[in-house]
Amino acid sequence: MAQCYDWLGDKKAQGIRLAVMDMWKLFRNVTHARAPQAAILFDKFHVLRHLNEALDQVRKHEYARLTGKARRYIKGQKYTLLSHRENLDMDGRKALKTLLVANQRLNTTYLLKESFGQLWDYEREGWARRFFENWRASLKWQLLEPYEKFAEMIDRHWEGIAAYCRPENKVSLGFVEGLNNKIRVIQRRAYGLRDQEYLRLKILTCMLPPI
Repeated sequence: MAQCYDWLGDKKAQGIRLAVMDMWKLFRNVTHARAPQAAILFDKFHVLRHLNEALDQVRKHEYARLTGKARRYIKGQKYTLLSHRENLDMDGRKALKTLLVANQRLNTTYLLKESFGQLWDYEREGWARRFFENWRASLKWQLLEPYEKFAEMIDRHWEGIAAYCRPENKVSLGFVEGLNNKIRVIQRRAYGLRDQEYLRLKILTCMLPPI
């Protein structure tokens, strides 16, 4: 990250208004040092990835806790549970419905996961904070330790999440996520190669129209 700012130069770095990143502390530190005027915004997709990981921890705990026939509703349903319902096909929706009816604990964690996405719909930080506090309060008595840890993480990083409430910070990151996915595919295909210049050229040309 520091090398990126070196490449930009101080003049361009001073013109940065918004820096979008994941919640890794070192990214924040170098941005505060090299572009102190920039607002920090934590990427929604990275935040929700932590929530999905918390949900998957609950799923694993339930699978380990249950025995016999009660397990069959959970086995092989990881991605069904982590997906949004509207993104599932008919079979996936049926499997999800069966799973949520069969396991009340996973039903609760799934509904909490789905409702959390509402946080990014608010246009005022006070409303967003009220929603988060209510969401966090709903964890009481649920004994969902992974979710409680997730809520603590959100609280610690609140400033970079609440920044999304400001209209000028509502930026679309679809292109960035798409490019990152393309880069990961290229890296997997080039597994074992050590030519960084060739990798750079593949990234630069991955979106050119076919000849």
